Amino acid sequence: MTWMKIFYNSSVLICCICEVLGTAMSSKSMISPLEAMRAMIKKRMSNVRHKLAIISGKGGVGKSFVAASLALSLKKRGREVAILDADIHGPSIPKIMGIRGASMYVNPQGDLLPVISPSGVAVISIELLMTNPDLPVIWRGPLKGRAISEFLSKVSWGELDYLIIDLPPGTGDEALTVGQILPDLSGAIIVTAPSDLSKIVVKKAAIFCRELGIRILGIVENMSEFTCPRCGATYKLFGSGVGESMAKELGVEFLGSIPLDPRISEAMDRGELHKVLELSPIIAKSITKITEKVEEVLEKV
Repeated sequence: MTWMKIFYNSSVLICCICEVLGTAMSSKSMISPLEAMRAMIKKRMSNVRHKLAIISGKGGVGKSFVAASLALSLKKRGREVAILDADIHGPSIPKIMGIRGASMYVNPQGDLLPVISPSGVAVISIELLMTNPDLPVIWRGPLKGRAISEFLSKVSWGELDYLIIDLPPGTGDEALTVGQILPDLSGAIIVTAPSDLSKIVVKKAAIFCRELGIRILGIVENMSEFTCPRCGATYKLFGSGVGESMAKELGVEFLGSIPLDPRISEAMDRGELHKVLELSPIIAKSITKITEKVEEVLEKV
């Protein structure tokens, strides 16, 4: 039984570990399927102009928000965009993009089809294969890597200008799989919050990228400041200057900062992030500047 079938037939999503581990026992049996998968990924990705990984060594810095916002901003600029939610244990992109409860389908050729969000951004996520999105995914590392590889090789991505890959916190299996198996990765955008604690942990993600030879496109500082809607005073709630100083230390671009706005969280809870980006000029301006800088940096490749 393949892992794809098990998604539909199992309520716990744990039994297919045995299949992957059993296959891994024989190195000879892995050679041919692995080469075939790599060839298919290369073929699929040849239709994608830019592949961007959104990474942070730390959780809670708003990485998925940055990934979704960048995708929405690029779409608004007329680009063809898709998001791969590579967070296997805590997928949040379907909720943010307003498609929680939707399901992916297979076309007559056997390819998986992304779910198109209300904003027109295509989305792939493990959650979109589950009959009950509230169930936990209880998997060990090999299966997570296999799932991401299957997404890259078996999804009908079509012609894309951008594939945004939202990675989970840390530098574990998911990030390693993307870094090693995805050909011609355009680079990684590193997200941090403006605190020294975030800086300490997030720098590990930068070192991870360099160890794997992944180009760092730049640093984004999220939740940089809060402006009181009543008095207009601005507060640096978590610190200041961390993203810019980190970029300087690493010798990479500082792509920009995004202020803190309670409407962002509310909009994501409603699956209407695209609306708050239209209604909040300050947030929209920050995201637009970052988007322009990302495209400018990519032109230097």
